[in-house]
Amino acid sequence: MVQVRRVASPRVVVTRELPDIVMDRLQTLFDTRNNRSDQAMPREALAAEMRECDVLVPTVVDTIDSELIAQASERLKLIANFGAGVNHIDLKAARARGIIVTNTPGVLTEDTADMTMALILSVPRRLAEGEKLVRSGEWKGWTPGGMLGHRISGKALGIVGMGRIGQAVARRARAFGLSVHYHNRHRLPKVVEAELQAQWHPNLHEMLAAIDILTIHTPRNADSENLIDAGCIALLRPHVFLINASRGGIVDEDAMIDALEAGRLAGAGLDVWKHEPAIDPRLLALPNVVMTPHMGSATYEGRLATGEKVITNIRMWADGHRPPDQVLEGWA
Repeated sequence: MVQVRRVASPRVVVTRELPDIVMDRLQTLFDTRNNRSDQAMPREALAAEMRECDVLVPTVVDTIDSELIAQASERLKLIANFGAGVNHIDLKAARARGIIVTNTPGVLTEDTADMTMALILSVPRRLAEGEKLVRSGEWKGWTPGGMLGHRISGKALGIVGMGRIGQAVARRARAFGLSVHYHNRHRLPKVVEAELQAQWHPNLHEMLAAIDILTIHTPRNADSENLIDAGCIALLRPHVFLINASRGGIVDEDAMIDALEAGRLAGAGLDVWKHEPAIDPRLLALPNVVMTPHMGSATYEGRLATGEKVITNIRMWADGHRPPDQVLEGWA
């Protein structure tokens, strides 16, 4: 069990430029060194800072692996992640060194669900293609057969991962007339299923064969890496649209691209990639793929709320209390 002791004026290192109001508050409250650059901190610089601080505030672009953690000084006792996902942090190595890891759950739920719903609408209705057509100057006006897409009302939405975000997507989907199906490790309470009018599928493959739109909302970890692989994609019918605003790497990109190119998938809406910011050029060439730059959580309100959670976690830890958002063993 990690012991929490009071730390007066802890040295805090922030790896990436955050909203000014968040960085200013961090500097007011703690002995803070802010990276006021919108560029990821180089690995060598990150290692150096981890040898000099009590608290590290990383973001999703910072890979805090076992090698970096091994190089950190004994004074580093808290990694207060700016964001909910922690697949970029080696949790086992952190625990072995007695380092508490916290995240910021809940604050980005509505923003990510909004983005997901936007992609669910954009891909079947060909919004990106239409926008490009207008900008090209080649649009000749309305025609009965012009830019035909598909309505989503009456379609079956399959949700992989029914946590906070998955449930928020389900609520939005019901308002658009979609039926909701979900696959989760654990079934939701019946009262929640009734509220969402959601049908649980204990078998992922069985659900994939029965839906019209698939959306991913599970954390990326060892169990979910390439969860939607070539075998799963083969079960999807050719008219299915695939949406991913969760994490790259959960969907096998090569298998997805092969299916899109062969017409075995109708389209995709992607906000994340396995090797971002690098994007497979084959995706760029596909007109039926809507792509956004990992902006599912990109709202002013969401960023400020995330910063507030980071500050709360640091203050509680510095005062000798266990942080409210500690990532516990078995997190997924």
